[in-house]
Amino acid sequence: MASILRFRKLCYVEPVKCSSLGFESFETPKIEKKDDEGAVKAVESTVGEKQKKKISNRQPREWRCMDYCFLTVGYMCTAWWLLLFLYHCLPAALPGFQVPEAPGARLRREGLTALHPVVLVPGIVTGGLELWEGRPCSEGLFRKRLWGGSFTEIFKRPLCWLEHLTLHNQTGLDPPGIRVRAVPGLVAADYFAPGYFVWAVLIENLARIGYEGKNLYMAAYDWRLSFQNTEIRDQALSRLKSKIELMFVTNGNKKVVVVPHSMGVIYFFHFLKWVESPPPMGGGGGTGWCAKHIKAIMNIGPAFLGVPKAVSNIFSAEAKDVAFVRSMDPGVLDSEILGLQTLEHVMRVCRTWDSIISLIPKGGETIWGNLDWSPEEGYNCDLAKKRYAQPSLLDSNDTNSDGKMEFQIKESVRYGRIISFGKATSQLPSSQLPNLGSKDFLRTSNPTKFNSLCSEVWTEYDEMSRDGIRKIAENKAYTARTFLDLLRFVAPKMMQRAEAQFSHGIADNLDDPKYAHYKYWSNPLETKLPDAPDMEIYCLYGVGLPTERSYVYKLSPTDRCKSIPFRIDSSAEGSDGGCLKGGVYFVDGDESVPVLSAGFMCAKGWKGRTRFNPSGIATYVREYRHKPPASLFEGRGVESGAHVDIMGNVALIEDVLRVAAGATGAEMGGDRIYSDIMRMSDRINLRL
Repeated sequence: MASILRFRKLCYVEPVKCSSLGFESFETPKIEKKDDEGAVKAVESTVGEKQKKKISNRQPREWRCMDYCFLTVGYMCTAWWLLLFLYHCLPAALPGFQVPEAPGARLRREGLTALHPVVLVPGIVTGGLELWEGRPCSEGLFRKRLWGGSFTEIFKRPLCWLEHLTLHNQTGLDPPGIRVRAVPGLVAADYFAPGYFVWAVLIENLARIGYEGKNLYMAAYDWRLSFQNTEIRDQALSRLKSKIELMFVTNGNKKVVVVPHSMGVIYFFHFLKWVESPPPMGGGGGTGWCAKHIKAIMNIGPAFLGVPKAVSNIFSAEAKDVAFVRSMDPGVLDSEILGLQTLEHVMRVCRTWDSIISLIPKGGETIWGNLDWSPEEGYNCDLAKKRYAQPSLLDSNDTNSDGKMEFQIKESVRYGRIISFGKATSQLPSSQLPNLGSKDFLRTSNPTKFNSLCSEVWTEYDEMSRDGIRKIAENKAYTARTFLDLLRFVAPKMMQRAEAQFSHGIADNLDDPKYAHYKYWSNPLETKLPDAPDMEIYCLYGVGLPTERSYVYKLSPTDRCKSIPFRIDSSAEGSDGGCLKGGVYFVDGDESVPVLSAGFMCAKGWKGRTRFNPSGIATYVREYRHKPPASLFEGRGVESGAHVDIMGNVALIEDVLRVAAGATGAEMGGDRIYSDIMRMSDRINLRL
């Protein structure tokens, strides 16, 4: 009705000026019946002229960047809701769109049932965090999720949200007056956000073969803390030990199958050493605890040797996606236009999270390469992509494939240079690069004084002189060894705190008493596996996805105060089919963890009896070739190899269920390798 009245007003009502009152009113003109036809034409003519005059006086509206952003977001939201509507409305049996049968249902028909208790260990950022005590700005958020879930507080009170996720810059524990704790139970990490599963699909399939609360447990912990601090503050390791012992006893003395993911892999590796070490530093379980209680450890997307992505996160709060957004629209992230200082906020918060230091590449130049060499030398991204697209070449369990299709040198890539300032620096012979010594990492001047005109976002870069910042970037390249020196230079407070919790080297003598300290327990190159010859260790990870390996950097174009002085050079591009894209060199992996980090320990470091595996625990490499979803109805894909999406991979779920039901690695066919992990491992000269 309202629309009809507005249409009538537009077409049949003529505005009449009332000059004495200073505004326009509307009056219906009086029309003689005998002149109906002529009067109507006159009214139409008058209205048409006035509309044309208004249109001509109206200035065209200039579209701003924000307008385009909001329009894009609107289109994305509309498309998302439309797809969601179609997904729930269309019949499940629509021809061509049948969803594959859940592996749990199929295996249940084959007779598989729950046998061994299962413990799930989430990784970094995927576990929920809730508020127990906070500042006045957090009123109404008691026991509400600050991390995981809807994330609505980011938009309602962003600075308050960031303040409560930040840890104390000196202790790495809670700031005064703030207590944020891990969400307990299976809901801690079943979904990261509404509709975005992490563990939910695996939990559902475990339930299909008989698992429930008495034999399935999520070992939630505060992933921001260093591993030992989760025990000091929350007794998380002690609670995990007690839970495993309880599940062992209440399930007929059946050993536990542990399924950690991502950083949860090295968190549980820390637990293996902690639980058998004497108190007060350890759990006091004694030698043989792991052999008695643990059947198998099925590591999904393991970051055993770290991830280069942690390097760029700590150095400039970036990764490939952030660098891409910044190159497309700097105003979204940079403060010159919107004043957001987004990355400065991210860096300030993340540098208080000690857990990120655990993900820095371990093993130095021996594992990750030097200025002239790396294990991935000769890797060809274009040929690798074609290789993974040909199933006939890969559908076998042959672990000795020659890999000739992938390792053909097309352009020289020196992956050992994790950070290079300039594309040319990433490619020059090492003889043309400056040698970096300890003197290069000495602060030569006092920190810049605080400018009251600056924003209050503080990072440790604010304590460096501009001259010192420029010296870092003068045609220099940094390896896994020298990058640690660089971090000690640009972030001394963070490194002083974090290096008391973690180590990134290679042990010369594992019997040295110093390795009894907890800072070495999460590094597989500085810790022995427990004496548990009947236990099995699996490395389960995706392959066939470009994964960040090293970066081309440049100085930020602005010298404004309180800013990050370095950024990924997104203009650096390689040749067609090359591995350099947007300032990032890529290798094979699962988009987050390179194959080298995920597979080396199971493929070589622990294979057979080595000094890292003295009892000869059986290890298996199980790779899952990435295959994108065939249609929108597959969601994130049932054959995905991506770091988180692999949790919905049908083949991986089947492997986990079979081991939980009692199968061994040998019964499942042993290793299944598609990548060149064996060739890369052979190139690493590590004393075993």
